[in-house]
Amino acid sequence: MLVALAANLVIAAAKAVGGLAAGSPALLSEAAHSVADSMNEVFLLAALRRSRRPADRRHPFGYGKERFFWSLLAAVGIFVMGGCFSFFQGIEALASGGEEKLGGYVAGLIVLGIALLAEGASLLRALYQVRRQGGTVAGLRDPALRTVVAEDGTAVLGVTLAIAGMALHMVTGQVVWEASASLAIGALLVYVAYRLGRDARDQLIGEAADREASGRIRELLRAQPEIDSVEALFTMKTGLDSALVAARVDLVPGLDSERVEDVAVRIKRSIARTVPEADQIFLDVTDRRAREAAESPAATGERGGA
Repeated sequence: MLVALAANLVIAAAKAVGGLAAGSPALLSEAAHSVADSMNEVFLLAALRRSRRPADRRHPFGYGKERFFWSLLAAVGIFVMGGCFSFFQGIEALASGGEEKLGGYVAGLIVLGIALLAEGASLLRALYQVRRQGGTVAGLRDPALRTVVAEDGTAVLGVTLAIAGMALHMVTGQVVWEASASLAIGALLVYVAYRLGRDARDQLIGEAADREASGRIRELLRAQPEIDSVEALFTMKTGLDSALVAARVDLVPGLDSERVEDVAVRIKRSIARTVPEADQIFLDVTDRRAREAAESPAATGERGGA
């Protein structure tokens, strides 16, 4: 990732110099896009480093959600640094018009061509990593990898839009083509930032484990002969490969305290084997009949009947 960061910074500098020399709004928009990508890679490096810290007294469930937090910052960076600046460039170009500088545009197109090759190679490398981690669904569970794929994909599309806008500007002499390319790049970045930010928000506020894992846990609990009913099951992702599981179960009558303890230990081990990401498991053993009796009017002192 450090190599990708250095490459992005070099590409951003080349785009900025070319954009200023040619007065190209599309090229300047792509320069802002590359700067945003570079800042986001810094955020992702921080996420990878900080999320691996072990649990401590202040954070007993670990630091796995650090990935979600830094992914949210990356989404904000894409929106502010990339999307808003691209909108500004497009609107300013439409309002003021632009002068065609053929030499500067040729140099700019060469820079964009090199950037397209670099970004395309980076996208292919990210997609290969997704495939190694289990395919599209499993691989994109990682917010850091998901952000990298989104960045590289939008980078390829953004560079393509910039090339098209600059080429049409050169052919027609109409700056509207390039301004439209800048606005399209801005809209693309804002959309990607919204999707990444929404996913990070859901995970930060406590997203449940996927339905398949929750279903396996529920079926496992119902299959236990000592469990009469599953009153409630709660799950929450605490990191990329970690989840909290809390279940309230009603046991069959007649079990002594030692047997209840043995049953609870066995069930927790079974859940951990069935769902490896469930590293925090809590069982609340209840007696529904005793609870109903305790909540009855006779037990609470309330008057019932007419």
